Amino acid sequence: MGLRITTNLPSISAQRVLEVQQKRMTHATQKLASGSRIVQAADDAAGLSISEFLKGQTRGIAMARNNAFNAGSSIQVAEGGLNEINNILIRMRELGIQAASDTIGDKERQFLGEEAKQLTEEADRIANTTQFGSRKLLDGSGGELEFHVGAFAGEENVIKYTSSTDARADELGINRIDVGDKHSARESLQVVDDALQRIGEMRANFGSIQSRLNATVSNLDIQYENLSAANSRIRDTDVAKETAEMASAQVLQQAAVSVLSQANQFPGVALKLIG
Repeated sequence: MGLRITTNLPSISAQRVLEVQQKRMTHATQKLASGSRIVQAADDAAGLSISEFLKGQTRGIAMARNNAFNAGSSIQVAEGGLNEINNILIRMRELGIQAASDTIGDKERQFLGEEAKQLTEEADRIANTTQFGSRKLLDGSGGELEFHVGAFAGEENVIKYTSSTDARADELGINRIDVGDKHSARESLQVVDDALQRIGEMRANFGSIQSRLNATVSNLDIQYENLSAANSRIRDTDVAKETAEMASAQVLQQAAVSVLSQANQFPGVALKLIG
């Protein structure tokens, strides 16, 4: 190859190699800085498509998990209210048994009757005021509830639950309780026992849906973990590999710069022939 001044082919070749190494180093740096193996669609178009779908699915599962948790929380609030009403009924049963005995007189029965009245009003207040957000839980106004616990559309991703829980005093029949005399006190025991049985049925109903929601959350946790692992294998940077890639690019870039410096001096050799 002859000596040329206008076109320095060695320099052009060295510039091309230098540009390649600069791109390698820049790309490796971007991967390490972002933590993502795919920093542009050209890196892995199919992998990017799959990764974005998995990302959307995992985000959906996270929100569905929150829905299941909130549904479980509402059930816990309702069950907590029923538990307190149950405690009130047990106390009213004690009052009935005490009033049914001649170990106390009519005046004492009057005091017991006042306590029973206050307890009945409190049980009714709990039933009318227990709520989660703006939805009342124990006054029979619940209706059919739907909890979306999946990452996609479709009925299979919805848990339906009909809440007909009504623990108000008139519904339980405890508003008719009277312990003013022995006969009434003894009759009140059956009323309280029936109310306790109904409260037990309501709590059992809450327990069954809560158990289902716990299983749902457990399944969502497993899905989230596995899908996150799958997305990581596609998307995340292999730090060891990219560190080695960046080190290699840096060395070759420095070599290319050194070669380019030498190549840029080639035209000067030709000038020596002109003089």
